[in-house]
Amino acid sequence: MAEPDTQQQDRAPGSIEDEMEATRARLAATIDQLAYRASPKTILKREIASIKAHFVDAHGNPRTDNILKVSAAVVGFVAFVVVVRKVSS
Repeated sequence: MAEPDTQQQDRAPGSIEDEMEATRARLAATIDQLAYRASPKTILKREIASIKAHFVDAHGNPRTDNILKVSAAVVGFVAFVVVVRKVSS
């Protein structure tokens, strides 16, 4: 068996308590960060920002290339639905 670390045995109870308190504080901060990141509101805000970033550049100008792609896809889908309904009726 390994011998216990003599440095660990020589520690004062006060220093152990201080270390435990520091560890608790770090864990509490980590838990708070995880709770914030996993919050539905935070996730929603992050996703909305991601979608906005797809259509607007960093300076606030519209990214017309992406807007046109999505618009064309919507128009194509609507045309497809109209054709399918006319063919099936």
